[in-house]
Amino acid sequence: MVDRNLIESLNVSDQDVEAELAKAMGEDFSVEALDEMIQDKAQPIAGTVLTGHVVTIIGNDVIIEVGLKSEGAVDISEFNSPQSVVPGMEVEVLLEAMESDTGLVELSKRKADRIRGWERIVANNKEGDVVKGVVTRKIKGGLLVDIGVPAFLPASQVDIRRPGDIAEYLGKEIEAKILKIDDDRRNIVVSRRKLIEEQRNAAKDKLMEEIEVGQLRKGTVKNIADFGAFVDLGGIDGLLHITDMSWGRIGHPSELVRIDEDIEIVILNIDREKEKIALGLKQKTPSPWEEVEQKYPVSSRVTGEVVNIMSYGAFVKLEEGLEGLVHISEMSWTRRVSHPSEMVSVGAEVEVIVLEIDKDKQEISLGMKQAEMNPWTVVKEKYPPGTVITGTVRNMTNFGAFVEIEEGIDGLLHVSDLSWTRKIGHPSEVLKKGQELQCVVLAVDEEKMRVALGLKQLTEDPWLRMIPEHYVPGQIVKGKATKITNFGVFVELEDELEGLLHVSELADHKVENPRDVVKVGDEVEVKILRVDTEDRKSGLSLKRAQWAAEEGGEAPGGEVAPRRGGLEGQSGPLIGTEFIDTVRKEDE
Repeated sequence: MVDRNLIESLNVSDQDVEAELAKAMGEDFSVEALDEMIQDKAQPIAGTVLTGHVVTIIGNDVIIEVGLKSEGAVDISEFNSPQSVVPGMEVEVLLEAMESDTGLVELSKRKADRIRGWERIVANNKEGDVVKGVVTRKIKGGLLVDIGVPAFLPASQVDIRRPGDIAEYLGKEIEAKILKIDDDRRNIVVSRRKLIEEQRNAAKDKLMEEIEVGQLRKGTVKNIADFGAFVDLGGIDGLLHITDMSWGRIGHPSELVRIDEDIEIVILNIDREKEKIALGLKQKTPSPWEEVEQKYPVSSRVTGEVVNIMSYGAFVKLEEGLEGLVHISEMSWTRRVSHPSEMVSVGAEVEVIVLEIDKDKQEISLGMKQAEMNPWTVVKEKYPPGTVITGTVRNMTNFGAFVEIEEGIDGLLHVSDLSWTRKIGHPSEVLKKGQELQCVVLAVDEEKMRVALGLKQLTEDPWLRMIPEHYVPGQIVKGKATKITNFGVFVELEDELEGLLHVSELADHKVENPRDVVKVGDEVEVKILRVDTEDRKSGLSLKRAQWAAEEGGEAPGGEVAPRRGGLEGQSGPLIGTEFIDTVRKEDE
């Protein structure tokens, strides 16, 4: 049956088709003239199809005798095979006029062929039949196909997927299905698409009965997308996903297949309900992961090619379809690698050690640094604790400075190991990047690959002897207020030596805000309450120094003020370890 809805959906009017057919059959041809020719063909008048014989050929004119008082002439180009025209051969022609300027009868073989062709088509074909013809012209909305008479092939009916340029079909013989025969207008509309769809549906039904998972089938690549290729299996398309094309790395499906290429593939999965088929190309060969543990055992040394670089590492191809990852942390024993491109480039050949294999996840961990000797195995021997080294300040952070001991080996000089007496907030207060300096090796951690350095350890700890000798509890000294907090005032007694004047030791009365009593930069006279050599802290008092200045005057509450030089280490608050640690954390 013919799909009438399909015919009605074609965006070309009967008038347009009629006009194009008229052009194909002759500029002066019309439907009315054709009707008259067919109805009156038995009468030897204009419009009648007559049977004649070739008399002779003069130039391009074929002289034909049709039983009238004079002969007629037909241009030899109206014959399908001009070379086969010979005197005596029988030929059908259309009588167009009894006379012409030359005195000959006007005849047309082409128009006679069209009439006979229409009669044969109508007599032998009906809507729904399959016909063959040659595409002769591109017209508005489609193509003209010569099936004995010109038939109209709409552009939308040329193929299942509309071609980019339908003109590529010119001169080709095609098969098509008759959609519509209009006797009144003498129009025939055909569809190549409908014929292909019906053929594909029949082939699809047969294919779905035969196809099974695991089969090897042949198909033709019909379309290529970023995610894969669609392959015509003969009635239905299957998807060959990019991940199933190769065991190796590919960027785009076009690297392996081309449109219209015939390929052999494996059936991976069939969804018969949705009519979807998953295909595989790489599955034709065994997976390289099957024997990976035997070919690349852990700790083995192999050579591979860098095929991709990411921020976290580089992928190295060991063989086709087998790649391992060298993580950025496994590239160098000594260098701090910010990006893998600092160490490798795509295409480079590198020697690596197999660190770990996860066959289930298809992952291989590789190491570049393991292919070289670990310099940290000898660092502890070369730089035992107590060794004085000369290095260069390479970088600084809030917690300390990294000092290069030798190429690739850095030590950390912590901010707390810069000075015995000075409270340093940032290493830049005493060091400069690129500065060369001497340090003492404090410790070497081979496992964590760390070297601890000290600067203050180059000199004797003043808290062990010098400070206790010069600053005795009960002694009254002068200093400068350097920092004020809500719990007290830090007083600089000398360069890099500070003591804490607690808020409770500022005045006889309760002080809410230390800034009401002392300002930064003020020179103050204070009394040393305690010198703690173990925790390297000293406690000071302003009010007790004022009592002592009164030369034995009575302190508030009846207490007798001690004199300068007296020992009073047991009285007055001393900032404890917990409190000082809190202060230190706040400063940091």
